[in-house]
Amino acid sequence: MQDAPASDSARDPSVRILRGLLNFLFLVGLLYIFLAAISLFGAAFKMMGKGVSESLIATTSHPVLGLMIGLLATSLIQSSSSTTSIVVGMVSGGVLTVPNAIPIIMGANMGTTVTNTLVAMTAINRRTEFQRAFAGATMHDFFNLMAILILFPVEMATHYLQTAATWLSTHLVGAQGAEFPNPVKDAVKPAVHAIEGLLTGPLGMHKGAAAVVMIVVALAALFFALTFLTKLLKSLVLNRAEGVFTKTLRTNAAAAMLMGLLVTISVQSSSITTSLLVPLIGAGIIPLEPAFAATLGANVGTTVTALLASLTGTPAAVTVALVHLLFNLSGILIIYPVPWIRRIPLGLARGLAAATAQRRIYSLVYMIGIFFVLPLLFVLLDKALGGA
Repeated sequence: MQDAPASDSARDPSVRILRGLLNFLFLVGLLYIFLAAISLFGAAFKMMGKGVSESLIATTSHPVLGLMIGLLATSLIQSSSSTTSIVVGMVSGGVLTVPNAIPIIMGANMGTTVTNTLVAMTAINRRTEFQRAFAGATMHDFFNLMAILILFPVEMATHYLQTAATWLSTHLVGAQGAEFPNPVKDAVKPAVHAIEGLLTGPLGMHKGAAAVVMIVVALAALFFALTFLTKLLKSLVLNRAEGVFTKTLRTNAAAAMLMGLLVTISVQSSSITTSLLVPLIGAGIIPLEPAFAATLGANVGTTVTALLASLTGTPAAVTVALVHLLFNLSGILIIYPVPWIRRIPLGLARGLAAATAQRRIYSLVYMIGIFFVLPLLFVLLDKALGGA
């Protein structure tokens, strides 16, 4: 009999509404912290990495070196849209040729996934969740790697991306440029600017030191938000697996791909879209396969920013932006429709995730080695040989 009041309270509609409202506000708050942390990462890396990225891109010559520079530059500023926009501007200004720009675009596509890996590592102390999350993060890496291994030599031999993009650009140059509203960036911008302004203004920090502090703050915010976000999503979503969002992702690959595309266009960042998917995969809310489809949609969506930015530029600038779009579409058309090919990046991601779950130091070695050490070695080797 003593349990009756509690049971009645639980069934009280007003209590349920209040609890639902509090959960919703908590969810919004955690999402805001998460998105602000991602934006703060970008601001910090741009503060200390954008100039380096621009100088790296300007010195590229060999196609393989260009590929590695695109990977490194995008890993530094964590945005393929930013790297592509820099490349578009350099091509428009005559600093880069279209053939030299194409490998950089391919490398940039790979480099943007470093954010996913960073997000997955916030669950490193929870082995099962970390294994799922790490697979969800690295499936994007393996897809982009497969696309590069297939399309890079084809492009070097045939120049089909350049030819197709050049033809399309002749029909687009002179079109009126457009801008999509970006509510996510608009919402988190005041918080990011406030932190940046506090560090470089009243506290008088040098840009390099301020960038390091911003990265530390972003990491702390990311860990905090994702720890509680995962728990909240489990309680709100996992027990309601027939919800519209998860049901659509689970049952309809085309709808999942479209959803990834539209969300990425609206927030103008594939990193945000795919980074939101990673904790959902880690929590077991969304299986790997439909999340893969959504990720490929995001891969296409991320090309829109540079494409829109290039429409009032030179034909060469539009060509480079279109190369990014055609590269992603070509990769999807080659890899996704055939089931056994589609399973390759998923299988590789699961295998790597299983290994990192056993030895979690592998995840750090993977992230630093692939995204920073490997391309940096190519750049240093090129400079050493050039100097010789």
